[in-house]
Amino acid sequence: MTSSTNAILFINANLVDGNADQPLKNHQLLIRDGRIAAVSADTIDATDAIVIDLAGKTLMPGLIDCHVHVVASSANLGVNALLPDSLVTARASKLMNEMLMRGFTTVRDVGGADYGLKQAQEEGLINGPRLVVCGKALSQTGGHTDYRGRFDRRNVDFYADKLGALGRVCNGVDEVRSAAREEIKGGAQFIKIMANGGVSSPSDPIEFLSFSVSELEAVVEEASNAKTYVSAHLYTDEAIRRAVDAGVLSLEHCNLITPATAAHAAAKGAMACPTLVTYEMLKLEGAQYGLQPDSIAKIDDVRLAGLDSLKIMYEARLPMAYGSDLLGDMHVHQSEEFEIRSRVLPTQEVIRSATSLAAKLLRMEGEIGCLEVGASADLIVIDGCPLSDIRLLSGQGKHIPLIIRQGEVVKDSGLLSH
Repeated sequence: MTSSTNAILFINANLVDGNADQPLKNHQLLIRDGRIAAVSADTIDATDAIVIDLAGKTLMPGLIDCHVHVVASSANLGVNALLPDSLVTARASKLMNEMLMRGFTTVRDVGGADYGLKQAQEEGLINGPRLVVCGKALSQTGGHTDYRGRFDRRNVDFYADKLGALGRVCNGVDEVRSAAREEIKGGAQFIKIMANGGVSSPSDPIEFLSFSVSELEAVVEEASNAKTYVSAHLYTDEAIRRAVDAGVLSLEHCNLITPATAAHAAAKGAMACPTLVTYEMLKLEGAQYGLQPDSIAKIDDVRLAGLDSLKIMYEARLPMAYGSDLLGDMHVHQSEEFEIRSRVLPTQEVIRSATSLAAKLLRMEGEIGCLEVGASADLIVIDGCPLSDIRLLSGQGKHIPLIIRQGEVVKDSGLLSH
């Protein structure tokens, strides 16, 4: 259930946005007409506003997850690709609502969700986060998102238009350019490519390099022509370096990156989006949710290197946005990425990954992920301070009594009635 009000004034709020290691204490923040209208340590004059006293609580920007697949209701992505579009849509609506109730007011879907789902959310037909989409991810034959298996000789086009398919297959510079243009025409806000082998697909070992350099460069050029960027699925150091050199901006996963390549990527202006929670959950729960044995066997190759990759990228000053990349029923673990990262990174940095750094990756700085005048009123209230206990951001939003998306109250556990 959602509700809206013209103006809300928060008083006695401790503000946390990830840009400082201590909260700004006892501040006031006014939202009006869906925007942050004022932020001050002094009294804000707003006699028409509903006043909410946040003494002992923290006010934060709405969280941002930069790596989700809202259409992936099954961990067996080959099966998922064959589900009826109507069922995929219904399940995606449920997954998106659950993401919103965990405090994620914006998510970037990196393969599968189309512009129709984005429009449905904007029209209020789906009560979920703001959705940033790329349409179908691009894969070569036998690459990540080609789920036919070694003995399946069907033409891959048999699931190309299915909403439950995370990607589409294209080969050669001309096909790659055409596919990128089709996705952009269809409303893609960036382009996703599968530039390395993957875990969930059956015929591409992790170390496989996908697409030729000329194909990668062609996709980057098409995205650049459309004034956007390319995101790439990557694990190995070799694959990451060639993608960076081809002009890829958003580096997904990056579990096997070396210090030299991390420094090179940072110098080139790239950003990373690690997704460690997915490997933890695939290892523990993948089989029971339908992940195939050959996929499960590949998980530890990247899982065990995950925490080291965080330290490597942090020391190289390669910015890291928040990502989860969960499938099926494992989506309930979306917020646990906070706890995993906090094992090796400063808490402030972990929070920043889901606020200002994520907004930068999405090219939405100043609009989301911040507590600045003029920004969208995407806000969450936390019982306690996540800088002191990052676990307050985990779970199913039980420590988040109030969630506001674009000025609309989408969850209220009694704060508005006090």
